Amino acid sequence: MRLDREETSHNIEDRRGMRLSGAGKGGMGLGAVVLALVASYFFGIDTQTALNIASGLQGGGAPAQAVDVPSQRPDASDEMATFVAKVLGSTERVWSEVFTESGSRYAPPKLVLFSDQTPTACGAGDAAMGPFYCPGDQKVYIDLEFFRELHNRFHAPGDFAQAYVIAHEIGHHVQNLLGISTEVQRARQNARNQAQSNLLSVRLELQADCFAGVWAHRADESRNILEEGDLEEAIAAAAAVGDDTLQKQATGRVVPDAFTHGSAQQRVYWFKQGMKTGDLNQCNTFEVRK
Repeated sequence: MRLDREETSHNIEDRRGMRLSGAGKGGMGLGAVVLALVASYFFGIDTQTALNIASGLQGGGAPAQAVDVPSQRPDASDEMATFVAKVLGSTERVWSEVFTESGSRYAPPKLVLFSDQTPTACGAGDAAMGPFYCPGDQKVYIDLEFFRELHNRFHAPGDFAQAYVIAHEIGHHVQNLLGISTEVQRARQNARNQAQSNLLSVRLELQADCFAGVWAHRADESRNILEEGDLEEAIAAAAAVGDDTLQKQATGRVVPDAFTHGSAQQRVYWFKQGMKTGDLNQCNTFEVRK
């Protein structure tokens, strides 16, 4: 992956090594985090909703709000942090162009590097849940150890596999800015049952995959970022985090009604759709049932 022509984003908060303080007002204890993760994995509730539910159980009834957390800029010699900042910079450039084309302005998110746990406006973020986006504070949260997991546990190595993960989370930010996330959340609250709610979550996640593909298409078109094998790395990563793949690894069986992110085949299809077209309008996963 070639990033030498991309600007390094300044929208990075480095909280690595900073410990999450004990659960107090507006925070969640470790037990609540574990509850959220269990709910997410075994009952098909997406992580953000599970965290909001868990934080609501912590004596306030409302989701926790992020507290002021000390952070710093990553050291310039930190190669992994620099890579993340370059990918983030590329997404900022591409999405700014896309929004400008439609007569609007792109407001870039912050990306938080953390280790173990960190406060967020969606509750206590935990490294065990993998990278995630919190619409409450418009920040993407990543523990860089996930990239090691992506290589070793999910067998999806490569820098473009890592870039795909970042671009997917940025896709959720784009959905938030466009009002899509709010509409889907409202529809999920009115869903007849958990299976219908999960299906809406799947369509939202698949659209974020498509948006990641749109970024890749446009970034390569303008800056020639792709090298041989990069596309295959992203496809391998998309397949590795498919719900069916993860369920098979965990339990040996597949339960489609519990899907919250989509099957491996679906995730690959929609990433490739965005990659092929570079067109936001070709990412209507709610109308096209693939």
